[in-house]
Parts: sequence; structure tokens; C-alpha cells
Amino acid sequence: MNAKRNMAKEPRSREGETRQMEGLGLENVIERAQGHDADALGEIYSRYVRRVFGLCRYMLNSRESAEDATSEVFLKLQRSIESYDGSIPFPRWLLRVAGNQCIDALRRRQRGLKVFVEVEDGAAAIEVASSEPSPLGAVISTQERAQVRDTIARLPENYRVPLVLRYYGELSYDEIAQEMDLERNYVAALIFRAKQELRRRLAPRRK
Repeated sequence: MNAKRNMAKEPRSREGETRQMEGLGLENVIERAQGHDADALGEIYSRYVRRVFGLCRYMLNSRESAEDATSEVFLKLQRSIESYDGSIPFPRWLLRVAGNQCIDALRRRQRGLKVFVEVEDGAAAIEVASSEPSPLGAVISTQERAQVRDTIARLPENYRVPLVLRYYGELSYDEIAQEMDLERNYVAALIFRAKQELRRRLAPRRK
């Protein structure tokens, strides 16, 4: 009889914990997650899964691959969240984890990332790149999201990946260079060309 009462109480107790977790600030949720609190980890998943999946979907250009990568990101989060020290905003830190996961997935496709260094010397001088992250809207503010997503998906991989890391993942040029093991100038050149190509492909739709 007592066991039945306890079982009946457990779902309500879990619901109460979930509601309480939803009301906590991010810092408190992260602190609990770093203490291996399953509810806190679940709350982080609920808050950020769509954003992580969006990044993976853009980078990998495959819903199935993005779902796999997203799952891997949150599995890794359980093991790596203790290393988060608050030096950068948590969403950016999490998207860096996701970006690394996607880059690893692209490498496993056996295409490699050699194409990323195939830019002419001095090409980056065309643009004076800021190291501060900018929103994707700065490039495509007048475009509908679905159209932009489809256009980005059709960009060559060597343009798509750094562009997405920059404007969706909000990584700086230096952070992208570090993740992709490239020179910063190469990253700047690729992103500049990717933006040019994106604008070119979107231009006919503005008419």
C-alpha cells in the first residue's frame, strides 16, 4: 500500500522539480548540471536543443546527420560541462561544442577539409574582419528564413561551414580558425566569399 502511494507521488514530484528548474536562472541551472543533476541537464537540453540542431542542420546539410550530431553534442555535454568556466556566454560555448562535432562529422565523410585552404594569398585583405560575432540577420535581414536556409544548404561546403559558424554559431574569426585548424586570413577570405555568393544567389528573389 505504501509502495503504491510512493509510486503515485513520484510523477507529481518529478513535475514539481521540472517546473522549479524552468524557473531557475541559467547560472543556477549550469551549476546544478556541473554537479551531475539530471534535471538540470534535461533543462539545458530543453532550452538549447533547437539551436544546436539548427547549427548542425546548417553545417551538415542533412536532417539525419544533424539529429545524430545533436545527440552526440548533448552526450558530450554531460562529460564536459564541468569544464565550462563562464569566460564566454554559455550558448556560445555550447555552439562551439556543436561546431566541433559537426567538423568531425564532415571529416569522417572522407572529404576532408583541404578545400578550406584553397584561397589565394591576400584574398582576406578584401575585408577587414572584426573578431566580434555578428547576428546572421546582418547579412540576410531582408530575406525569409526558409529561403535563406535553402540557399545556405546549397553553398559549397568550404563556404557553408565557416559562414554558419560565424553567423549562426556566433563564433569569432579567431575561434573559427582554431576549430578548423586554419589561418585567420583564410577564414576571413572564405567568409567574405561565402557572403558574396549568398547575396548573389538571393538577389534574384528580391525582384
